[in-house]
Amino acid sequence: MEKINSGATAPDCIFCKIARGEIPSEKLYENEQLFIINDINPKAPVHMLIIPKVHIPTLNDLEDSKLFAEIFKAIKFITQKMNVKDYKTLINTGAGAGQIVFHLHVHILGEVSKI
Repeated sequence: MEKINSGATAPDCIFCKIARGEIPSEKLYENEQLFIINDINPKAPVHMLIIPKVHIPTLNDLEDSKLFAEIFKAIKFITQKMNVKDYKTLINTGAGAGQIVFHLHVHILGEVSKI
Protein backbone atom coordinates (compact mmCIF):
# COMPACT_ATOMS: atom_id res chain seq x y z
CA MET A 1 0.00 0.00 0.00
CA GLU A 2 1.38 3.38 -1.00
CA LYS A 3 2.00 5.97 1.70
CA ILE A 4 0.61 9.43 1.09
CA ASN A 5 2.68 12.48 2.04
CA SER A 6 1.59 14.33 5.15
CA GLY A 7 -1.18 16.79 4.40
CA ALA A 8 -2.27 14.99 1.24
CA THR A 9 -5.59 13.40 0.44
CA ALA A 10 -6.41 10.56 -1.93
CA PRO A 11 -8.64 11.47 -4.89
CA ASP A 12 -11.02 8.48 -4.66
CA CYS A 13 -11.13 7.99 -0.87
CA ILE A 14 -14.62 8.59 0.57
CA PHE A 15 -13.23 10.03 3.83
CA CYS A 16 -10.89 12.36 1.90
CA LYS A 17 -13.88 13.52 -0.17
CA ILE A 18 -15.75 14.30 3.06
CA ALA A 19 -12.69 16.13 4.42
CA ARG A 20 -12.47 18.21 1.23
CA GLY A 21 -16.20 19.02 1.34
CA GLU A 22 -16.97 17.11 -1.87
CA ILE A 23 -19.40 14.83 -0.02
CA PRO A 24 -21.66 16.63 2.46
CA SER A 25 -21.66 15.24 5.97
CA GLU A 26 -22.89 16.45 9.32
CA LYS A 27 -19.75 16.81 11.39
CA LEU A 28 -20.19 16.42 15.13
CA TYR A 29 -16.77 18.01 15.67
CA GLU A 30 -13.96 19.30 13.51
CA ASN A 31 -10.55 20.84 13.98
CA GLU A 32 -7.49 21.31 11.75
CA GLN A 33 -6.42 17.66 12.02
CA LEU A 34 -9.59 15.57 12.14
CA PHE A 35 -13.36 15.43 12.11
CA ILE A 36 -16.01 13.26 13.74
CA ILE A 37 -19.17 11.98 12.07
CA ASN A 38 -21.85 9.43 12.84
CA ASP A 39 -21.37 6.09 11.10
CA ILE A 40 -23.90 5.69 8.27
CA ASN A 41 -24.31 2.00 9.19
CA PRO A 42 -24.38 2.10 13.02
CA LYS A 43 -23.68 -1.03 15.06
CA ALA A 44 -24.66 0.57 18.40
CA PRO A 45 -27.01 3.35 19.58
CA VAL A 46 -23.99 5.69 19.37
CA HIS A 47 -21.54 4.87 16.58
CA MET A 48 -19.20 7.70 15.66
CA LEU A 49 -16.08 7.79 13.50
CA ILE A 50 -13.00 9.88 14.21
CA ILE A 51 -11.28 10.53 10.89
CA PRO A 52 -7.97 12.30 10.29
CA LYS A 53 -8.08 14.82 7.44
CA VAL A 54 -4.78 13.57 6.03
CA HIS A 55 -4.98 10.28 4.14
CA ILE A 56 -3.37 7.53 6.21
CA PRO A 57 -4.36 4.09 4.91
CA THR A 58 -4.07 2.09 8.15
CA LEU A 59 -2.98 2.40 11.76
CA ASN A 60 0.32 0.82 10.69
CA ASP A 61 0.95 3.90 8.52
CA LEU A 62 0.41 6.45 11.29
CA GLU A 63 3.75 8.05 12.10
CA ASP A 64 2.63 11.42 13.46
CA SER A 65 2.63 11.26 17.28
CA LYS A 66 0.81 14.61 17.51
CA LEU A 67 -2.03 13.27 15.36
CA PHE A 68 -2.10 10.10 17.45
CA ALA A 69 -2.51 12.22 20.59
CA GLU A 70 -5.12 14.42 18.89
CA ILE A 71 -7.22 11.37 18.03
CA PHE A 72 -7.30 10.27 21.66
CA LYS A 73 -8.09 13.79 22.88
CA ALA A 74 -10.98 13.82 20.40
CA ILE A 75 -12.29 10.52 21.79
CA LYS A 76 -12.40 11.98 25.28
CA PHE A 77 -13.93 15.25 24.07
CA ILE A 78 -16.73 13.76 21.95
CA THR A 79 -17.73 11.07 24.44
CA GLN A 80 -18.05 13.70 27.17
CA LYS A 81 -19.92 16.08 24.86
CA MET A 82 -22.35 13.34 23.78
CA ASN A 83 -22.71 11.97 27.36
CA VAL A 84 -21.35 8.55 26.41
CA LYS A 85 -19.69 7.22 29.57
CA ASP A 86 -19.28 3.55 28.65
CA TYR A 87 -18.02 2.85 25.15
CA LYS A 88 -15.55 0.87 23.15
CA THR A 89 -13.14 2.04 20.51
CA LEU A 90 -12.22 -0.02 17.49
CA ILE A 91 -9.61 0.40 14.77
CA ASN A 92 -9.77 -2.22 12.03
CA THR A 93 -6.31 -2.53 10.51
CA GLY A 94 -6.18 -4.44 7.24
CA ALA A 95 -8.74 -6.33 5.19
CA GLY A 96 -8.35 -9.46 7.32
CA ALA A 97 -9.41 -7.44 10.38
CA GLY A 98 -12.49 -6.02 8.66
CA GLN A 99 -11.13 -2.71 7.38
CA ILE A 100 -13.30 -1.68 4.44
CA VAL A 101 -12.27 1.96 3.93
CA PHE A 102 -8.49 2.22 3.76
CA HIS A 103 -8.26 5.58 5.50
CA LEU A 104 -7.47 5.39 9.20
CA HIS A 105 -10.55 5.91 11.36
CA VAL A 106 -11.55 5.09 14.91
CA HIS A 107 -15.00 3.71 15.70
CA ILE A 108 -16.59 4.75 18.99
CA LEU A 109 -19.48 2.48 19.97
CA GLY A 110 -21.70 2.94 23.00
CA GLU A 111 -24.89 4.53 24.16
CA VAL A 112 -25.91 7.79 25.78
CA SER A 113 -25.70 7.54 29.58
CA LYS A 114 -29.03 7.82 31.33
CA ILE A 115 -27.46 9.22 34.51
